[in-house]
Amino acid sequence: MSVLPILTWPDARLSWRCDPVEGIVPDDLIRDMFDTMYAAKGRGLAAPQVGVMQRFFVMDVGWKEGPPSPMAMINPVIMAAERVPVEMEEVCLSIPGLSVPVTRPKAVTVQWTAPEGDIHMADFDGFEARCIQHEFDHLNGVVTLDHLDPRARAAMLSAYEGNHS
Repeated sequence: MSVLPILTWPDARLSWRCDPVEGIVPDDLIRDMFDTMYAAKGRGLAAPQVGVMQRFFVMDVGWKEGPPSPMAMINPVIMAAERVPVEMEEVCLSIPGLSVPVTRPKAVTVQWTAPEGDIHMADFDGFEARCIQHEFDHLNGVVTLDHLDPRARAAMLSAYEGNHS
């Protein structure tokens, strides 16, 4: 088990759409991604954030306040989303130190393949749904900054680049 380097903005790979996973994701890669996420104090980590351009992510929204609830989603598909949007500040391990207001559906229905190969479908709401949508965005080459209008994005990028140059 090891901690992997996390790509940071403006690495071009964070803007690439990932390929579907064909076959299996190695168990050691999933373990390393969990180790990396926990070491970075995150709640989710998508494969492209560690330079693996495939459609899967790991998450654990419970570990900071209560019992851990680790989950890996391979080739996830958001099947449905609640129509009522909710705005909330989001942070991203690939854009450290920047909190961005993002509007997302409060609840989603997701289908995914688990590491052992079983196909699942479930409803998620609240922070769990937000985390899934955030990581799902990464699989499509979308980062939190992409949710902003051009003026707000320019201001956020200016602040970010001022702190990371």
